Amino acid sequence: AQVRAAVVPEVTAGEYGYTLAYFGHMLGAGAVDCLQADATRCGGITVWLRAAALAEAAGLELSGHCAPHVHAHAATAIPNLRHLEWFHDHVRIEDLFFDGTLDPRGGSVRPGADGTPGHGLTLRAEQAEQYRTG
Repeated sequence: AQVRAAVVPEVTAGEYGYTLAYFGHMLGAGAVDCLQADATRCGGITVWLRAAALAEAAGLELSGHCAPHVHAHAATAIPNLRHLEWFHDHVRIEDLFFDGTLDPRGGSVRPGADGTPGHGLTLRAEQAEQYRTG
C-alpha cells in the first residue's frame, strides 16, 4: 500500500505468487491496483481462475503473467481480465514447441476459434526432444 501511495502509475504485481493465500494477502493489504498471476507458477489454470475471483471480489482486474498461450483460453472465462502479457521469449518458445499457438497481429487473439478443445496446444515432441536434458 505504501508503494501504491507513493507512485502515480498503477501497481500490478503478484506474478511470483504460488498460493491463494499470497494473492489474498496482497489484495487485503491494498498492495496492487491490478493482480497479476501466472498459471505456470500458482497451481495451474484452476488456481489462476480462483485468483481472478479473489481480484474480482476486491474490485480489481487480473493480468495473466507471461505464457500467453497457456492463459488465453481461461482468460476468456473471467470478467475482470485486464490483459495477457505477450513477451517475445515466452512466445518464441511456445511457437517452437507447440502447434496451435495464437497470432496477436491486429491486436487481439481468438482462443478456441479453430474448435480445438482445452488450451488448444499440441506438443511438437520431435522438436522438443532435441532440448531434453538428463
